[in-house]
Amino acid sequence: MRKPVILTAISFAVFLFMVGACGQPEDHTAALQLQIDSLEHRLHNSYAPGLGEFMSGIQVHHAKLWFAGKAGNWRLADFEIGEIQEAVDDINKYCTDRPEVSSLPMLQPALDSVSHAVTRADAAAFSRTFMVLTNTCNNCHRATRHEFNVIQVPATPPFSNQLFAKPEPAK
Repeated sequence: MRKPVILTAISFAVFLFMVGACGQPEDHTAALQLQIDSLEHRLHNSYAPGLGEFMSGIQVHHAKLWFAGKAGNWRLADFEIGEIQEAVDDINKYCTDRPEVSSLPMLQPALDSVSHAVTRADAAAFSRTFMVLTNTCNNCHRATRHEFNVIQVPATPPFSNQLFAKPEPAK
């Protein structure tokens, strides 16, 4: 009758070992901290566009907006306004370390006015509000000590491979 006692003792020993092993969580803190540090390093060194890249994009969309509006292609003009707004939103998100960003809200009323003219397909209001937008860009540049960067109503389309005229309706 020794077998049941031995099995019971062995079972009890295995049970104690399991409780001991499960009850003592391994300390993974150091490994997790290394992983966090590595990810933070990678994040810190990942590419993020600078303010100049965003502003160059806005300049392109500003020009495309002008030619679309002058051609009466209101859908394209509305699209370009959206692209400008997206760039402004991205500046506010990614360029928080730049003091110039605090002046960006001055653009919003001018953008809203152009957008309203585009929504109404009002060519005269578009020309007028586009000039206000352009002047507001220059006022922002002056306010942020970038007065050397003067924006004007574009004279030639920025791309020779894009038509700005309103497309013919599909048949």
